[in-house]
Amino acid sequence: MFKSGYVAVIGRPNVGKSTLLNRLIGMRILAVSDKAQTTRNKINLIYSDDDSQIIFLDTPGMQTPRNELGDYMLRESSSALEDVDLITYIVDTSKIIGKQDRAILEKLKKIKDKKVILLINKIDSIPKEDILRLIEMYSKEMDFLDVIPISAREGDGTEIYLDTVKKNLPEGPKYYTDEYVTDRPMKFIVAEIIREKALRFLQEEVPHGVAVEIEKMEELEDRTNIIATIYVERDNHKGIIIGKNGTMLQKIGTQARHDLMDLLMTKVDLRIWVKVDKNWRDNETRLKGHGYL
Repeated sequence: MFKSGYVAVIGRPNVGKSTLLNRLIGMRILAVSDKAQTTRNKINLIYSDDDSQIIFLDTPGMQTPRNELGDYMLRESSSALEDVDLITYIVDTSKIIGKQDRAILEKLKKIKDKKVILLINKIDSIPKEDILRLIEMYSKEMDFLDVIPISAREGDGTEIYLDTVKKNLPEGPKYYTDEYVTDRPMKFIVAEIIREKALRFLQEEVPHGVAVEIEKMEELEDRTNIIATIYVERDNHKGIIIGKNGTMLQKIGTQARHDLMDLLMTKVDLRIWVKVDKNWRDNETRLKGHGYL
């Protein structure tokens, strides 16, 4: 019996959705950082084994939008709940249910035809007795299919989660051949890797206004040449990304090149430019130009 289906993965920002999915897929496809709005697009990630294929829909963290980009991200997250077989809702080990999680729970309660698995992530950071309290707290909120404590970073509980998903998927076909791990083109993944490095090294006020476009990607016999542009919203942010004597841009490029060589399994010649695109997050035309909407 071969099982297959679609599983939406939702939660507020920074609860570990992308960390979990990168681990399940076995590749660093999704950008991961401690900054909010790291995930901006709905992305299909494909897990395949001998008896199942699970298409996970990674979604932007659900939060109140503050601009056109935020509106787009919220639509991406909400639309992921419509045509899926299961929903996975991820929370962290916060001792109370905050405003954003409360809003997500209320949304889930209104969905009558979908089973929801709750994952309590980051359990490696708290005592075991606190985990039991969290399970009890969330179990009182709604009737989850299962409540599973995990550590996406360490891998604890992830096999239990996979088994639970498989048991609750219908019989179905293999939608993708085994070599597919995402439905996104390689240029998208490359841009996400570069953006992740920018998010990791930049100050808090800069990352939200960063977009990355791949201008050229040329695969040769002995290397891959990549030309990328990092867009920011303000002139002073451009200076921050470049850094004194180019040190910050060099740091971003070096770290990105390292990951790209692992991904592409070849030498990488990476050149990054930095340009200002003022207020692009509130401009519908520019949002489309950067791959949103």
